[in-house]
Amino acid sequence: MSETPEVRPPVVTPARVVIALCLVTPFVAMLWVGSYAETDPTFVGIPFFYWYQMLWVLISTALTMLAYQLWQRDQRARGRSAAGRDEEAAK
Repeated sequence: MSETPEVRPPVVTPARVVIALCLVTPFVAMLWVGSYAETDPTFVGIPFFYWYQMLWVLISTALTMLAYQLWQRDQRARGRSAAGRDEEAAK
């Protein structure tokens, strides 16, 4: 009786790539200071340098929430596929 090798889902999936991009993007945006080291345009009298950074607080929150939702979905899918493999192995 030959046993079939265990098939695992791939480690790198499109969902995980999107998760990584969601988490890395705010760091790149904030570390690239030359892109926002200006005073103009102002927003409600606030120089660009400051309101750009505050805007990224909101954007980062949204991206982190999206990454968390995608991670939860990915983990549920992996749990279902593992349960399916267990059921198949029990037969």
